[in-house]
Amino acid sequence: MIPWVRLAAALAALHSAGCTDSAMRELADPVPSAIAKSETIVAAVPFLQAPRTFDPPSQRPTGGAREDPHARIQYLQPVPDGGGRLAFNDTRGLLWVTDRAGGPPSLYLDLRRRRPDFFNAWPFFRENGFMGFAFHPDFAHKGRPGYGRLYTAFTAKPRSGAADHRIEGEVRCEAVIVEWMAVASEANVFSGTARELFRVQMRSHRHNVGTIAFNPTANRGQADYGLLYVGIGDGQRPTSCVEDVAPPRGAILRIDPLPVGGGGGGYGIPADNPFAQTAGEVWAFGLRHPQQFSWDLDGRMFIADIGQRHVEEVNLGVAGGHYGWPMREGTFARLQLADGCYNHRSLFSLPSRDPQPYLYPFAQYDHDEGRAIGGGFVYRGGQIPELRGKYVFTDIRTGRVFTLNLDAAHPSQAIEELRLAFDGRERALADVASYQGYRHRRVDARISIDHAGELYLLTKGDGWIRKLAASS
Repeated sequence: MIPWVRLAAALAALHSAGCTDSAMRELADPVPSAIAKSETIVAAVPFLQAPRTFDPPSQRPTGGAREDPHARIQYLQPVPDGGGRLAFNDTRGLLWVTDRAGGPPSLYLDLRRRRPDFFNAWPFFRENGFMGFAFHPDFAHKGRPGYGRLYTAFTAKPRSGAADHRIEGEVRCEAVIVEWMAVASEANVFSGTARELFRVQMRSHRHNVGTIAFNPTANRGQADYGLLYVGIGDGQRPTSCVEDVAPPRGAILRIDPLPVGGGGGGYGIPADNPFAQTAGEVWAFGLRHPQQFSWDLDGRMFIADIGQRHVEEVNLGVAGGHYGWPMREGTFARLQLADGCYNHRSLFSLPSRDPQPYLYPFAQYDHDEGRAIGGGFVYRGGQIPELRGKYVFTDIRTGRVFTLNLDAAHPSQAIEELRLAFDGRERALADVASYQGYRHRRVDARISIDHAGELYLLTKGDGWIRKLAASS
């Protein structure tokens, strides 16, 4: 594969300028403004409860705290065949298919049985396993190269395959993308063949691969059509060092997933990738844990990047963009230590001059308000007029649902908390669907979307998928 040495060396040279400006101030409260509650109340209507699943028995702790959510459901998305089917994944290794009415789901694919290298490990079940999936936009079009092709992103056992991107030292797991080629796109149970596309060794069980997706706004014949975007984390370390988060980790990748060459293997590097000649797959970098991203109908890409101790970010996706991690968290600086790594305990005001033009968040909130951004979508559906044109997203751990007014002059000040009603009564999601996690009580909430642009709320603790609708 393409070497990364030139890009990594350039990054190290730039970062050595780091955070040493005497004008920088340590910040006690990086984002002092509080998030207000919206006047809008939406109904969270039961749609489907996922089948009960369990973590691997051999991986469960023998003593102390343990967590056991009903199902580790992650994302729901439409099957692109015009039939109204919806698919959702359980990070324990399962892909389910249901209909537009939320009928009993069919088990479409079980990675635990089909992939002996599949791996979801204690104590970080929440950050590894079956993390993302994507249907090729030509999935239902017979005769086209993408017919019947589905892509899955998951973590695999360490050193269980030939890695495209290796690391020195201990390998805790590997981030893998596999292409599945279905015989019949209309089937509710997968039958076909598979091939591995991509494998990256990771230092940690945490901050691995996340969302994989095709740009839904790209039409056939356009340069972005049929190209697969991949979010991959930095492989979390206690203190972050530049060499630990050099691409392809901590990045958004972009590849042509269809087979290349006469042998029918591999994948292509798009010629217009910003680092096609030096770091081929990389589309944007300098991210900590870009677990989820999505596009608005106008083509803008929104990247939700999970922070470390302080700030959660909503970023606009820009080809070739450097988002600053680990030198920056949100619109703030981190202090570089003598060993070249960065102190995660404190944030500082920005230096008077950046060593290079980092891209800063479109909007952000700090840990007074939540703990881990869950990503979201710009609402373009028709059932909730009050939300139209707003970016709707969650905080994973607390279960708070937020809206972001994209037309506000200062987007970071335009975040509001959406109010939810269950069975006609306003309640916090944490009071309805939380469960006891390994260290904290948590909700594990995420937003998803269907064919019509309507929103769904997924919660692991109770395994419910709820559709958001106008409240009376």
